[in-house]
Amino acid sequence: MKSKRHVFLTGDPGVGKSTLCQRVIRQTSEMVWAGFYTAELRNEQGERLGFDVVTLDGSRGPLARVGKGRGPSVGKYTVELSSFERLALPALNVSTRRPTLLLVDEIGKMELFSRAFFPAVRAALDSTFLVVLGTIPSQKGARTLREVEEVSAREDVEVLTVTRFNRDALVQEVIVRLQESMRSMQSSDAS
Repeated sequence: MKSKRHVFLTGDPGVGKSTLCQRVIRQTSEMVWAGFYTAELRNEQGERLGFDVVTLDGSRGPLARVGKGRGPSVGKYTVELSSFERLALPALNVSTRRPTLLLVDEIGKMELFSRAFFPAVRAALDSTFLVVLGTIPSQKGARTLREVEEVSAREDVEVLTVTRFNRDALVQEVIVRLQESMRSMQSSDAS
């Protein structure tokens, strides 16, 4: 049986999955990271206007905005597919010969409108040089996404549920698991 190399976080919307990922990255800044996360965009009154995709190399652009537009929609949001693909796909396409950590935040309905997105995620999970930290939406009470089921069912993926009560403690637990995966990959690479 394969070891659980990759870690995916799940939990209710707004519980802090993306924030937890960002804390892990800040506390492991000595490690090589690539990938992207999604960030809420809010106005001065605190109303959510949409989401941005932010790459770990500092690029940023719209993922979705409130209102009807030309792209696909999820609830009250229109997905900015071309912006997402222009930023996220290159961030996932990591060409490396040394162990690297890859952030994929998240595998959700908006991101899955891109036909190229999930094949890139699958390739990253299959790579012998990448350890993935990712987020997936909670599947309880919702229509299950086939891609989320596929990731969750992989033998090399561990899914951890984030709650308001465990999210602070999970930071260190995730760091330890990622460090173990990186050490294991480096030792098998050396042999």
